[in-house]
Amino acid sequence: MRKQFVKTAEAVAEHDERLVLLLGDIGVFGFQNVFSKYPERVYNIGICEQAFTSLAAGISKMNLIPLVHSIAPFVVERCFEQLKIDFGYQRLRGSFVSIGASYDYAALGCTHHCPGDIALLKTIPGMNIIVPGSDRDFDVLFRAAYSGHNPNYFRLTEKGHALDVPVTFRRGMKIREGRDGTVVAIGPMLERVVNACINVDVTILYYTTLSPFDGELLSATFQKGKIAVVEPFYEGTMSYDIVSFLQGKSINMLSVGVPRRFLINYGSATDQDVACGLDVAGIKTRLERFFNAKK
Repeated sequence: MRKQFVKTAEAVAEHDERLVLLLGDIGVFGFQNVFSKYPERVYNIGICEQAFTSLAAGISKMNLIPLVHSIAPFVVERCFEQLKIDFGYQRLRGSFVSIGASYDYAALGCTHHCPGDIALLKTIPGMNIIVPGSDRDFDVLFRAAYSGHNPNYFRLTEKGHALDVPVTFRRGMKIREGRDGTVVAIGPMLERVVNACINVDVTILYYTTLSPFDGELLSATFQKGKIAVVEPFYEGTMSYDIVSFLQGKSINMLSVGVPRRFLINYGSATDQDVACGLDVAGIKTRLERFFNAKK
């Protein structure tokens, strides 16, 4: 997905002279063509993320569009105050594109993990939060959102899905309809959910825009009392949105996500998926048990 980010950013920069790219000493090699073509609009600020977030706010105040990129814990958790005050409170536009969440950099340990980014950013009013599931998702969603009037957060991952699903900014999508309940699949979890639900007769909804949340789709399709959310970050992160839009209805909800504990085991991101129960087998087991699926 990062390669697509480079391609999309370069294409947008070619047609929109307002775009200014700020890097936190990551992605510099990948953006070498952009550095060469637009040296006045691409800057490697280095490992000083709080400073370059405030710099991005100044750029936005000049009627330019900042595009900021770094690893998730550094661009979100380290810079939360700047994101909240400089962008959220002042209602400035700009896009922040992260890589590595939740644990793509698993081998580097907890300093490079960031399963709490979405929960944290959801506390900033007006922050658009976008979690693409594929390269195509990112290209479509970035082009639709980057020049709007709100700050945007794009959460990229190394392991997207391979399904060809059309996406629309601010809208969810119904993948299939079932009788025994609803499963909400977030971004890169879609293909795993589809494969895990072979024996489960459920409606599957696909979301890439998490804030603002398309509650109308959920309300229109929710029939049974059981609903499961499969999310690639801390489990329970989307619970508030789900409950808010289903207010007054009887809900039995399951959250399948990253456990709310420090992940102290090392290995690859795939190893962490297995340990967290976020591989297809782990998701399948929990969904079949929850929906009382007949095998």
